[in-house]
Amino acid sequence: MVKAISPQQAQQLMAGGEVEVIDVREPHEWSEGHLEGARLVPLGEFRANPQASLRRDGVVFVCAAGIRSDAAARIASSLGLTRVYNLTGGTRGWVRAGFTLVNELSVAV
Repeated sequence: MVKAISPQQAQQLMAGGEVEVIDVREPHEWSEGHLEGARLVPLGEFRANPQASLRRDGVVFVCAAGIRSDAAARIASSLGLTRVYNLTGGTRGWVRAGFTLVNELSVAV
């Protein structure tokens, strides 16, 4: 079963190291900004071989608005994962909630 969570709930799970974050947007969307610590796995790639992308139980799926991530979360849940989350509102909701996105230009080298 997929649990829809708010940006605040996602941030708490992430801060506690309880989840992995998988962003299912396309690379051009990812490069514009993503959640810190997230891993890019475009939805098409995820659908083709979901087992290859799932490293653990406890996954928050993210996209721009929450639609594609919900589809990915449902796939993960159907494979037997029990701690599967969909970020309500996606990256747009994340930013509206006052959280920041990172991109290659904001990462310290």
